[in-house]
Amino acid sequence: MRTVGFTRMSEGSAADYHLLAELEKRHVGELPDRLLRALEALKNSFDGYQVSRYEHSLQAATRAYRDGRDEEYVVATLLHDLGDDLAPENHSELAAAIVKPYVREEVHWIIRHHGAFQMYYYAHHYGHDRHVRDRYRDSPHYQACVDFCERYDQSSFDPDYDSLPLEFFEPMVRRVFAEPRW
Repeated sequence: MRTVGFTRMSEGSAADYHLLAELEKRHVGELPDRLLRALEALKNSFDGYQVSRYEHSLQAATRAYRDGRDEEYVVATLLHDLGDDLAPENHSELAAAIVKPYVREEVHWIIRHHGAFQMYYYAHHYGHDRHVRDRYRDSPHYQACVDFCERYDQSSFDPDYDSLPLEFFEPMVRRVFAEPRW
């Protein structure tokens, strides 16, 4: 394993930083593999629903795909709950940070805010305000996020739904994450 010669970044040479740039490029290129593994890990995440978070992700993406959404949208839908395990209090922000360089602003905004918009379906059962999403009413992406939650997120907990397998989405993930575009 090649390593840099420094123990403090301020002491790094040009050769050290060229090595790191080379290794980082390879690491970034492996991002689709890490994302696919993270999706697989959702098979064992957050009990209580009739389907796993993994199946929920496949259902949501399948619905978006079958609805004619483009690849950026479908892939972001597939990844929208990746933050559930590592950032349960702000999972949508974590997922949005992952997709931001690879998807257009509207898709990023939807993923970033879907957690607040989803509260419409359940917050009142906990004595909270189900209309939290209304604080974003002035956004040009407000209705798109309402539609995302209605069509793809809140409706994707059906154990009888015929989701497409992860292998179907893998080429899309690889294309979308091939290089940052936005």
